[in-house]
Amino acid sequence: RGYLDNITAIGPRTVGSPENEVLAVNYLLEQIRGIERESTDAHKISVDIQRPTGSFSIDFLGGFTSYYANITNVVVKLEPRSGAEHAVLSNCHFDSVPNTPGASDDAVSCAVMLEILNTLSKSSESLQHAVIFLFNGAEENILQASHGFITQHEWAKSIRAFINLEAAGVGGKELVFQTGPENPWLVQAYVVAAKHPFASVVAQEIFQSGIIPADTDFRIYRDFGNVPGIDLAFIENGYIYHTEYDTSDRILTDSIQRAGDNILAVLKYLATSEKLAKSFEYRHGNVVFFDILGLFVLAYPARVGTIMNYITAAIAFFYLSKKVLQPKPRAVHNLKKLFTAFSLTLTSWVCTLVAVLMVAVFVSIIGRALSWYTHFYVSVSLYGTAAAAKLILVHMLAKKFFYKNMNEQYLGDVFFDASLMIWSIALAVMTQMGLCSAFICTLWVAFPLLTKLMIHKEFSQKGATIKFIVMYMLGMFVPYLYMLYLSWTVFEMFTPVMGRSGSEIPPDMVLAGFIVIFTMILSSYFINFIYLVKSTKTTLVTLTTVFVVTLILVCSGIFFPYSSDAANPKPKRVFLQHTSRRFHDIDGNVVKSDSGIWINGFDYNGISHITPHVPEINDTIRTPCEEQAPFCGLPWILPVHFMFRLVKNWYLPAPEILPRSPIQFKLLSKELMPMNSVRLSFEVSGPSHMSLYVRPRTGSALSRWSLGDGMPVASLGGDYFVFYSRGLHAAPWRFWVELTAPEKHSDGIVSLAIAAHYFFGEDQKSPQLHALLERLPNWTFSSGWSCTYDLFVF
Repeated sequence: RGYLDNITAIGPRTVGSPENEVLAVNYLLEQIRGIERESTDAHKISVDIQRPTGSFSIDFLGGFTSYYANITNVVVKLEPRSGAEHAVLSNCHFDSVPNTPGASDDAVSCAVMLEILNTLSKSSESLQHAVIFLFNGAEENILQASHGFITQHEWAKSIRAFINLEAAGVGGKELVFQTGPENPWLVQAYVVAAKHPFASVVAQEIFQSGIIPADTDFRIYRDFGNVPGIDLAFIENGYIYHTEYDTSDRILTDSIQRAGDNILAVLKYLATSEKLAKSFEYRHGNVVFFDILGLFVLAYPARVGTIMNYITAAIAFFYLSKKVLQPKPRAVHNLKKLFTAFSLTLTSWVCTLVAVLMVAVFVSIIGRALSWYTHFYVSVSLYGTAAAAKLILVHMLAKKFFYKNMNEQYLGDVFFDASLMIWSIALAVMTQMGLCSAFICTLWVAFPLLTKLMIHKEFSQKGATIKFIVMYMLGMFVPYLYMLYLSWTVFEMFTPVMGRSGSEIPPDMVLAGFIVIFTMILSSYFINFIYLVKSTKTTLVTLTTVFVVTLILVCSGIFFPYSSDAANPKPKRVFLQHTSRRFHDIDGNVVKSDSGIWINGFDYNGISHITPHVPEINDTIRTPCEEQAPFCGLPWILPVHFMFRLVKNWYLPAPEILPRSPIQFKLLSKELMPMNSVRLSFEVSGPSHMSLYVRPRTGSALSRWSLGDGMPVASLGGDYFVFYSRGLHAAPWRFWVELTAPEKHSDGIVSLAIAAHYFFGEDQKSPQLHALLERLPNWTFSSGWSCTYDLFVF
């Protein structure tokens, strides 16, 4: 904890700031030197400060290119006295986003790594392989420092596996949410070594699908280093992730101890493993892995899972076909009844999903989105009850009108088999798609089928007896317990994400969708009880009453989405940029200029809750889109424009800002190249963070540039985006772009804009920006900085 407190005491550690490049680096070096002095003779410790420069393209956030100059990595190698040919890497990052102390993201991981280095260095046992500790200083700049290390550092060649320590929340248990690729032995190492396992291949497939707008250094090591690894992250309390509340006192000592125990054990295991030296020989297929209530992890190769899945599905289909086709005279009748129940179950699901999503749309339209953000029970009371009531209603009507006077036991039996059939089909389809998460379907086929076979006599008895219900519940215990455990993890991760996913995604529809899916899953083997019991009217009335009361309360606005509670804040995120913009014509003349504070609410509500506190933010100052300029002429720090609606942004007029270190942008040369193309070379100097936007003019095309791998990558919408950052004492940024152009191009061949972002220091906040930030309510987390935007035509 001492390490953690000291790192966060430095304050926000933005790349390029003295806090990040000097104070944090010096603190880490001081601790590492102290550890080195006390290490035993069994080990040799080497320390290196790396300051790489480079660039790469990445298909994250719609696709962009990243350029970094003179950023900082602190690298430590612990190896046997005689040296080591192979190494395992442990990675954390000590930089933070602006305006946050970054305790969980990612100072706590660096603190854990320092303690692990200390523990290993004092051991008299020599390791077989080296352990490299990378304290990287530019992860928040979209993974730049890890790229600089894995592509340029001489020690990178020896790395055979890595562990990446990250955060998507503050404290709690650290979840293994990515492994591999295709290295089952790595997961087995975690299974054997971790003392408090918490891992899920479901989390891996959700994260890698891209529906969570986040990424980690895992991607860089995998894609640019071709190295397999394990990705861990704290996921609890994501409400305060990347905010001023991410302080060291909010991370429990138990969380730090737990993470330390796990990572130390796994690193020791890997550093003494024979498989590490030949890791590529063990690269064969994916792996299915999941923990059982945090007690232990089950892991097996995906190909074994595929065989198990198909066998389970085949047994279920065999059971169903044998049952339906016997006796032969009733085969057609039985088949018809099964497919009717199957269709009715699917129809009830579709009706439920549509009905609940309509409620979510209504709540969003009337401006009551995120009512559950601070009070999660509201989402269950609103969408959970609506989903359950709709399901029951559809089947109740079917029982009353379609299945009138039919045998209750027969109906219960048929609907059980219909659910089994749905899960068996889902199992076969998901397995065919290669999804490791198909193991969930296996649980929902195998255990219910075993239960049915064990209590088939009770199924045929009249009514749902106590004995039948008890035996039924015991048989279903495993899949239901695991699904409840998994749903807790999913909601723990996703609910806070809805508060930072932009103004384009309706969070109520996303959460309502999740709740409907879990309701359908959890009710799938209880639908048959609707047909077994005499009446469900009381249950339906109760659920409907709770839903209606909750809906009325939500519409009244009683559930305010955000909270400033000191112990458990759930703030609204607001980003404010005091911007001065200048638009130049082809002759270099300024044809238009303006200044204002550009205000972005980071969730679906925009800043509707803030306007009463700042009345001058009204409809007359909605953010305009400058159609002729790339990215609407706005100073995006990253190309996340597709996540935000400009109608939910405001541009409040403000005086021009005059930074003490203004941007310098020069055209160095213009060369005619073969194939009717033109090369323009530029030099830029300015603050530590800049964004470059490129839009070829009509008839022109961007063919090559000196960035990334030389092939320009367009962002969503067709413009080109380059993210630039630097550490201290970096040389001016030089780059060139090459365009094919028509013979006549009197109005220019390219529009090129540059935005300078002042994230720290004396230029960060103007008096006007500071005054506006002071007026924002205490349930907001406001991140503000100054920036300039200059558009040129060449």
